[in-house]
Amino acid sequence: MMSWDIKPGLDQQYFEFVVREWVPGITRLGMQPREAWYTVYGDCPQISTSIVTDDLRRLRDVLSGEDWAKLHSRLLEFVHNYRQKIVRASAGFQI
Repeated sequence: MMSWDIKPGLDQQYFEFVVREWVPGITRLGMQPREAWYTVYGDCPQISTSIVTDDLRRLRDVLSGEDWAKLHSRLLEFVHNYRQKIVRASAGFQI
């Protein structure tokens, strides 16, 4: 699970990045986007999303790899207040 806020003034570039690079990139790495939430009002992260993998070992391999580091670094050009946590997948949105 990940959450972040889009940096001010970068909304258009952020959404182009997500469609053209982020989603294809995480898919190539063997991760499956599960859900994403865009919050427009309230005191919480602007974006909340979850991604699943086949197993924890695969996830750890991906997160320690160079391809993930490059993709993640690129994401951080557009966002701040980034947070992530690893949880066991279950039905429905997890917090």
